[in-house]
Amino acid sequence: MKKSIGFKCILIAAAALVTALITVLDPWYALDSFITDPLYTDLTGPDSGIIIIGVDEETLSEYGNFTTWSRQKTAELIDLLYADPEKAPAVTGVDFLFVDKTGEADKDLIKAVSKANGNIVFGSNIVYRGDVVFDVSGKAYYDTDHIEDLEIPYDELSEVSKTGFVNALIAKDGYVRFSQTNKAIPDEVVKAKELGYDSINSFAYEIYKLYCDNTGRTALIPKENKSGQFRFYYSGKTGEYSHVSFKDVLDGKVPPEAFKDAIVLVGAYAPGMQDAYLPAIDRGKSMYGAETHANLIQAYLENKTAVDINNLVLFLTVFVLSFGYLLFARKNKLPVVLVSSVVVGAIWLILGRILAGGGTYIPCIYIWIFLLIADAVFIVLKYFVEKIKRRHTLDVFKKYVAPEVVESLQKSGDFEIKLGGEKRNIAVLFVDIRGFTPLSESLNPEQVVGILNEYLKLVTDCIFRHGGTIDKFIGDAAMAVFNAPFDLDDYVFKAVASALDICEGGKTLGVRLKEEYGKDVNFGVGVNFGEAVVGNIGSDYRMDYTAIGDTVNTSARLESNAKAGQILISEYVYEEIKDRIEASEVGEIPLKGKSNKIMVYSVTGLKE
Repeated sequence: MKKSIGFKCILIAAAALVTALITVLDPWYALDSFITDPLYTDLTGPDSGIIIIGVDEETLSEYGNFTTWSRQKTAELIDLLYADPEKAPAVTGVDFLFVDKTGEADKDLIKAVSKANGNIVFGSNIVYRGDVVFDVSGKAYYDTDHIEDLEIPYDELSEVSKTGFVNALIAKDGYVRFSQTNKAIPDEVVKAKELGYDSINSFAYEIYKLYCDNTGRTALIPKENKSGQFRFYYSGKTGEYSHVSFKDVLDGKVPPEAFKDAIVLVGAYAPGMQDAYLPAIDRGKSMYGAETHANLIQAYLENKTAVDINNLVLFLTVFVLSFGYLLFARKNKLPVVLVSSVVVGAIWLILGRILAGGGTYIPCIYIWIFLLIADAVFIVLKYFVEKIKRRHTLDVFKKYVAPEVVESLQKSGDFEIKLGGEKRNIAVLFVDIRGFTPLSESLNPEQVVGILNEYLKLVTDCIFRHGGTIDKFIGDAAMAVFNAPFDLDDYVFKAVASALDICEGGKTLGVRLKEEYGKDVNFGVGVNFGEAVVGNIGSDYRMDYTAIGDTVNTSARLESNAKAGQILISEYVYEEIKDRIEASEVGEIPLKGKSNKIMVYSVTGLKE
């Protein structure tokens, strides 16, 4: 027994260990992200203080392909925005690369930016090229994030503005949900090093930092993982941020004061400009780079960032949770297990949501997969175990109840046997063979057993014929109950009918034995009716399904007082079926073990 329990605990621990390892390794990242992206995101709506000026299709239709534009257009836009310092934006981010000089318009752009008093941030681009590099131990590996170059605004423009890299961090499932505040520039990028760029902030963080400086706030750096990255949660879906056409601003259709104290993002807003990404919150749609930056800036402002939970903490938490759940489920019934799994799953989702709001990310799907698999296993196991138990119970009860009753129960499957004790109203029949002892003394053992089996078979057939249950055989006596373990209609009458059949069948057997051995043999029967405790009684090593109580004892005393061929019933039985039986009053007689006499009747037959 102890070995069995120990083996089950080992299996449970192994299942919990596998669950914890899978959760930490995160093999189904895409599926988990599909759930956690909307679950952990609080779409509070876009900040009205962030406005996008988009180079949209209308603008391109008016001014032509963006690659052919003169930088004069950007200079004119900045001039308009900062013509009146009292009505100017707090910060303007230009999500375009102005790396090389192109002509006289560059001077106009520098002049316009200079009037903005350093409140303009231009985009830069980190050029990644996979390369073989060496770690600190000298071991070579292929680094897909190796930086080959840094493309920044040309020198004169850099002197009057700020810059940040616009590269989007695309997760392995193709969606954007990560960002990085700062990126270190390796020594191999000589040009960047010569310009003083040991590292560079992201475009969004540089705008956020400048905005905080201008509004008296403190710029915070989010918690980051070992790679210097963090998750950010979106505030608005595709197209939800306030946006106006670049052309409309230049044409005066949108007044400059509309951007007063705002964070303005100038960027691509047309499909052909190839500056769109898959947002984690709005699957099936592409989001322009300017909108992605807007969400990221708002995430900085509202502290809507998170890092993955420590792997060791995650491992231990999942292991303890899954181990505890399996122990609990093993000891409880299936409905309780199924409800508990829903509760545990819901708690995990709520916990994930709460932690996400506090800056910590936990995966979600693995606990639910574990619960689904565990529940499926428990359903199968408990179904088959229950089926085996039911079949075994029925096989056992074939020895006690009529086979046709068992067959009917097997077909319907509609039965329940309580393995403990229960109180039931039952009819109890005791029958004993009168004259068998002197007969057996003159016979050899094989003859004794053969005759006894013949008598007991008669008893069994008569009891089964009326739906009774054989409780036990006691030498040449037998005990039967009616209305246990299964409900039986009209069970008091059927108990008496069984007694009459037994006595009638005993006459035929008695005649044959009289002729063969010269001995009279017959039955004495006692029947009582009332409440008794029935159930499996005994120990782990030996158990019997039986009935106990005064009702049983009284029936046994009635049988012991019955003469050969006589059926004695209590007044309770008589009152229950007196209109259907032929019976004569015997009178009050004392019964062994009972202080008061009871009224007894002798049954002679059934009324038509």
